[in-house]
Amino acid sequence: MINSDEALIQTRHKIIEETCRLEWKGQLDAEHKEELVYKIIPGPKPEIGRCCVYKEREIVRHRVRLACAENLLDNPASDNEVQVIKPACDECPLSTYTVTDNCRLCLGKACLSSCHFGAISIGEFRSHIDSKKCKECGMCAQNCPYGAIVHLVRPCKRACPVDAITYDEYGFCVIDEEKCIDCGRCIHSCPFGAISAKSYLVDIIHAIREGKEVIAMCAPATEGQFGEKIGMPSIRHALKKLGFADMVEVGLGGDMTAAYEALEWSEARKEGKKMTTSCCPAFINLLKKHFPQQYAENMSTTVSPMCAVSRYLKTTHPGCVTVFIGPCVAKKSEAADKSVPDNADYVMTYGELSTLLRSRDVELEPVEEEYQEASIWGKRFATSGGVANAVLECMQERGEDIEDIKLLRCAGGEECKKALMLLKRGRLPEDFIEGMACPGGCVGGPSRHKTELELKRSRETLLKKADGRKVLENLKNYPMDSFSMHRDGHMESTEV
Repeated sequence: MINSDEALIQTRHKIIEETCRLEWKGQLDAEHKEELVYKIIPGPKPEIGRCCVYKEREIVRHRVRLACAENLLDNPASDNEVQVIKPACDECPLSTYTVTDNCRLCLGKACLSSCHFGAISIGEFRSHIDSKKCKECGMCAQNCPYGAIVHLVRPCKRACPVDAITYDEYGFCVIDEEKCIDCGRCIHSCPFGAISAKSYLVDIIHAIREGKEVIAMCAPATEGQFGEKIGMPSIRHALKKLGFADMVEVGLGGDMTAAYEALEWSEARKEGKKMTTSCCPAFINLLKKHFPQQYAENMSTTVSPMCAVSRYLKTTHPGCVTVFIGPCVAKKSEAADKSVPDNADYVMTYGELSTLLRSRDVELEPVEEEYQEASIWGKRFATSGGVANAVLECMQERGEDIEDIKLLRCAGGEECKKALMLLKRGRLPEDFIEGMACPGGCVGGPSRHKTELELKRSRETLLKKADGRKVLENLKNYPMDSFSMHRDGHMESTEV
């Protein structure tokens, strides 16, 4: 991914790569883990810009734990996928309101008179704000005629769409797990790499080494992530070199989900009921934690494409281990939710895929081979509007008139929150909400591998190669009556 945290990502992935190499060798024990810490930070000087090697080594130890999908020692009971590495979180300013050099020490002193908490004093060259007294009301900044007082919000807090980030008495970042939707936006916003997510590569490698049938499932957002010459066949071949038994594109699951959501939409339309989609796990977490009534009353009961393909594979390959690969951190929380049976066993991001390939010295190479299991509608699930378009396509394929359907396509946390607030207050004019927590849809996920422009160009080149099969026609080739498409796992008799 191209971002301001590129150097941090390289360090993070290097640690995960070396951890994976140890697991491939069967040497991931306490002794080798500590040797790895000294291999990454040999000393005597700091390697990654911290004050000393001792602090850097402690940060690496924390990262090794996350690379092994373990909770950090200062938060052992956490259920969150996203966690804070405290030794790395200590460089951001504690004061959110601060006085800049623009202060002219004016005679009016509007800042002083507007503060009701005694937090502002007049210094020799400019005003001063006492962070211990400041209540962050913002009146001083609002009333300063020179705009000399600015509001400095920590990058992690600014990036969080649900205000799940606060700070403890020492200034360390704290994630409120009751609010966090695991979207991962804070991970790449932190300039010190203090926020990270658990990685399940070690568990995946362990399953491969044990001889289990491990099958990869690649998200619809995959095409274009690695350039216009690396399509699904290339990734499939590389994964087989790693030891995966096979790979299936989750665009097929997009077809499955669209077909069953179309049935739900048709029924809701008859009843005059509004409905939201069920594909984006961060959006589902937003519903579940912040709009519980709408989660219970308005969310589609159809499973996500990831879960649909996992259930299909577990039906046709009993005992297999399913691994989802995509740009999404929140998918890890979906896989961890055992209330939805037979979902993916593990999730890895594109960055982790690249790391896993490097750990076995495998490269992605162009492959001249035809491979397509999804319709173009399923393949386009990853972009904003793609889910709704696929559902409407299924309704049309069944002969329904969709002219009067009103859709609201939301991409990004703020848009989703606004739509759900309108739904909660009964003021939503549209019939259906397509919710995606990332700007642009899944292709804009926190682990995307290219800039938006690069990705769009490469993606369109690859998608043009897809044939024009219809969604319902495509699903006739799969045993849709042998597994459930409902979230709770109960079997339904409805035909797609």
